[in-house]
Amino acid sequence: MWLSLLAVAVGGVLGTGARWSVDTLLPNTTPGTLGLSTVVVNVIGSFVLGLLVAAVWPHPGVPFWLKAGVGTGLLGSFTTFSAISLNLVAGAVEANALAVVGAVLLSTVFGLLAAWGGLALGPRLFGVRPSEPLTIPDGGADL
Repeated sequence: MWLSLLAVAVGGVLGTGARWSVDTLLPNTTPGTLGLSTVVVNVIGSFVLGLLVAAVWPHPGVPFWLKAGVGTGLLGSFTTFSAISLNLVAGAVEANALAVVGAVLLSTVFGLLAAWGGLALGPRLFGVRPSEPLTIPDGGADL
């Protein structure tokens, strides 16, 4: 348990740093804007988590602490629901309905496509047999 907690903490630091880097490159500074950096990190995070869940997590040698550190820690702090929610509320307050609809559609559609792409591509990239059932560890998609 302590190793998993440490892995989540270290992953959180790394994911937060990566998130800040993307926000610096693609800032969301105007209230009510689309929030491009938020969409980008959510799509990338969805793809990477889908890839890992489909191709890496099924291997018996992958320890739980690594899944927790990368899934919950790194990717959990890299992607964020709170930032997309804030962008949506700011867009609604600014009466920028197009930005709100665009952010929801882009995050949802591209996030789902990215997760599907990761799940589909992962077994091919990492040699997991397609006949193996896809299982998501107890605790949901964060692991």
